[in-house]
Amino acid sequence: MSFRLIAGLAAALITAACSRHDAASATTFSAGGSTAAAASRVDSAGGAVAATRDTAHGTLPSNHLGRIPVLEYHVIGGTANALYTRTAASFKADLEDVYAHGYRPITVAQLLDKDFSDVPAGMSPVVFVFDDASPEQFRYVQQNGALTIDPTSGVGIWEDFMKSHPGWKNRGTFCLLSGAAAGHNFFGDSPKFEGQQNAWRFQKVKWLAAQGFELCDHTVWHARLDKFSDAIVQEQIARNQMAIDSAVPGYKIRTMALPYGIWPKNRPLAWQGSWTDPKTGQVHAYHFDAVLEVAGGPTLSPFDPKFNPHSITRVQAVGNDIHTALDRLDKTKTRFVK
Repeated sequence: MSFRLIAGLAAALITAACSRHDAASATTFSAGGSTAAAASRVDSAGGAVAATRDTAHGTLPSNHLGRIPVLEYHVIGGTANALYTRTAASFKADLEDVYAHGYRPITVAQLLDKDFSDVPAGMSPVVFVFDDASPEQFRYVQQNGALTIDPTSGVGIWEDFMKSHPGWKNRGTFCLLSGAAAGHNFFGDSPKFEGQQNAWRFQKVKWLAAQGFELCDHTVWHARLDKFSDAIVQEQIARNQMAIDSAVPGYKIRTMALPYGIWPKNRPLAWQGSWTDPKTGQVHAYHFDAVLEVAGGPTLSPFDPKFNPHSITRVQAVGNDIHTALDRLDKTKTRFVK
């Protein structure tokens, strides 16, 4: 079955999200990449944090074998929470909850590298992952010919939160789709999707990479990988990697998120494979260091001998699951602490 024939299945395979709640190099952008706008901000991730650290949790004893919450978000907006939707108010409350518990954000790549430099001593890392590249996650508004980030979109809320919360930085992982239905195409490919324009797509992806966020592969159109041949699986992953590279040339993708949390029949193809372009004969290979599951709770520490980077578990932003997971880590004293 050719890619062209199966592309029409995209609308059926993606609704507004990527998971099941019941499912258990050239130029490289660094995690600290920034633009002139970012450079003008006060970065208080260092010593300034100690004086403003929340008093509820204080400085905890170091525990490098503890678990790390990897939080999974999809659409941010709407009027009510649903399985794949988190209202803006609930997202803001989540950020406050995580901050008050003494967590500071890092990327999946930083977790792999055991790089906790953005986390003050006595505090804990948390990873925010945003799946499906919906316009609700990252939306522009145009005013007097100038583009600004919509303050009601996920990225806009994050930026506002960072201004008033010392130590909170642009660290998170965006798992992108480059050709999916219903606007899940680099955050909106048509004005009918939240007023977004096709010309803004690459600009958003570039902005995320330059600001220090991580870009992650999530296939072209959210293909359920167990339904397709090895050839199609590799094409879906490799072509999405090519699309990200078109937006940010030379970017090294290190993380892949499984659509629906479902593995391909040939499991290793989730992190390594290649696709040959029939038109040019060029081979496009991919190799990822990490694969994200859907559920499973906070992930193991990278210092834990049992840690498997090809099976990183997550906590979905559903109901009260995030708060419950954070409280459980505290009660059992099993959270990672720098």
